[in-house]
Amino acid sequence: MGIAVLIVDDSAVVREVLSQMLASAHDIEVMGAAPDPIFAMQRMKRRWPDVLVLDIEMPRMDGLTFLRQIMAERPTPVIICSSLTERGAHITMEAMSAGAVAVIAKPTVNLKGFLQEAAKDLIQEVRAAAGARMAVVRNMVRGGEETARPHPSPKLTADAVLEAPSGKSMFRTTEKIIAIGTSTGGTQALEYMLPRLPATCPGIAVVQHMPEKFTRSFAERLNKLSEVEVREANNGDRLISGRVLIAPGGRHLLVKRSGAQYVAEVKDGPLVSRHRPSVDVLFRSVAVSAGSNAVGVIMTGMGDDGARGMREMHDSGARTLAQDEESCVVFGMPNEAINHGGVDEVMSLQRLTHTLAGIRG
Repeated sequence: MGIAVLIVDDSAVVREVLSQMLASAHDIEVMGAAPDPIFAMQRMKRRWPDVLVLDIEMPRMDGLTFLRQIMAERPTPVIICSSLTERGAHITMEAMSAGAVAVIAKPTVNLKGFLQEAAKDLIQEVRAAAGARMAVVRNMVRGGEETARPHPSPKLTADAVLEAPSGKSMFRTTEKIIAIGTSTGGTQALEYMLPRLPATCPGIAVVQHMPEKFTRSFAERLNKLSEVEVREANNGDRLISGRVLIAPGGRHLLVKRSGAQYVAEVKDGPLVSRHRPSVDVLFRSVAVSAGSNAVGVIMTGMGDDGARGMREMHDSGARTLAQDEESCVVFGMPNEAINHGGVDEVMSLQRLTHTLAGIRG
């Protein structure tokens, strides 16, 4: 038996296309598709799925209410399939805060074609969700202290965006910066971490794998919860004490030095490590521009994005930290970084937060 997936979406087209896409994977079993949460609950009484793919706006019961019920009754990995609208982005951020582990964006036009192109990404998200540690998600949601494309593009490295660092940075300043990379489970981890950081902490640049148009709502939500200023990065934004810049979905975020200051560069470019924004790109830029003045942090997520960049940060003299397996929703990214030899210290999310809170900008 493969990973049992239940699709809940009021669109017959979405249900049909998602079912066909997921059924094409040898290790995934589509156990059914329901037009709304009421039908889904009836099916789940007979058999509980390993992963739910859930729409947000549906008749009879909305997806957010259903998600909260699931998390209260029997925490289960949920992937949100949400529309690319401002309202859809706002509600999706509430869903991520309530315990959803990933989001797949769907446009309002050419829906079938888009979903077919996104097949590989969705299959990977389902596999990652199936391995998610829901006890960790539940603890963070409750405020606990611990918490296929037919021709896929080649897996590019950060070389596609900027040159590798030539060695340890010779530039010295008292100003520190922090670079954070995360993916599956990262929304909850960041929502735990950032509100606990003081306004005296160094400037922070974050890559969270998330679709275009959702990162602005994510940053706005975190900003309301935090003492630090959190916003979606724009070209030329300074990384200053007490400010957190979130990479925009669909664009790379780099850090560059301008005199004695660090500034953000937001740019287009190819997928790197199959992601845009890519953690590898951010980490390499920090290795080049900041060297030993930087701290790199890699957190929960699937895959190996960030592993090479963290090694480059380590080799440039930066302090490098990884989230431990016990507090990760998915240990893939930190584990790959550790295996690449670029991690100085491995610690829990709670200790990571405490460590970053103690660094002054």
